[in-house]
Amino acid sequence: MLIDTHTHLDSYKFDEDRTEVIERARAAGIEKLINIGFNRETIPTTMELAERYDFIYAVVGWHPVDSIDMLPEDLDWIASLCEHKKVVAIGEIGLDYHWDTSPKDVQQRVFRQQIELAKQKKLPIVIHNRDAHEDVVRILKEEGAAEVGGVMHCYSGSWETAKQCLDMNFYISFGGPVTFQNARVPKEVLARVPLDRLLIETDSPYLAPHPYRGKRNESAYVRLVAEAAAEITGKSLEEISKITTENALRCFNIR
Repeated sequence: MLIDTHTHLDSYKFDEDRTEVIERARAAGIEKLINIGFNRETIPTTMELAERYDFIYAVVGWHPVDSIDMLPEDLDWIASLCEHKKVVAIGEIGLDYHWDTSPKDVQQRVFRQQIELAKQKKLPIVIHNRDAHEDVVRILKEEGAAEVGGVMHCYSGSWETAKQCLDMNFYISFGGPVTFQNARVPKEVLARVPLDRLLIETDSPYLAPHPYRGKRNESAYVRLVAEAAAEITGKSLEEISKITTENALRCFNIR
């Protein structure tokens, strides 16, 4: 059994066959799915999925790309949703210096606000980090994020950065890119992450693993990430499945 710890099943890219995509994931042995709502449009659709399916859980937060659009009432909205029994974390939050849509100072302010909210609600956080490793780590340290910990989503940084995140009570999660033949750094980092801090995900419909690279991703493909993790760590697929499932249940406090 496997858990896809980061997916976007509410994406418009699944509008034609969402039910079939979910059925394929279940048939592939995906026990639970954690869907991410990250702005004004996707939070309601994420909550709808979590309420419809007992095996789908919700993470809600404000994506750094959309930071410029977040109003005070949006933060209050997220805070109220944290009381919902299917909401297991705040995210995906963080910094994205690749897409020039929200000023860095706005991104950092919104990031800090949501870390503080997570500490108030005693929920882990799911981190989006693109081209902002130094500032992400600095803010996590300054805001005392180790108090709640969480997930470094679709990790692509160095081992040195991963070590700092591990020291702050974070899990390191890998997705489709770790299956790519030329993914030297992610493979090297995965090999060094303690097994009790390893998670796997799809980030579907994005970042499909080999041999589906460049096509629409879906949660059933998390098995391919698990197979890559097994090969890299020298474990069996069954061992990696058990380890990452237990880690996900512990990280998100799912019983």
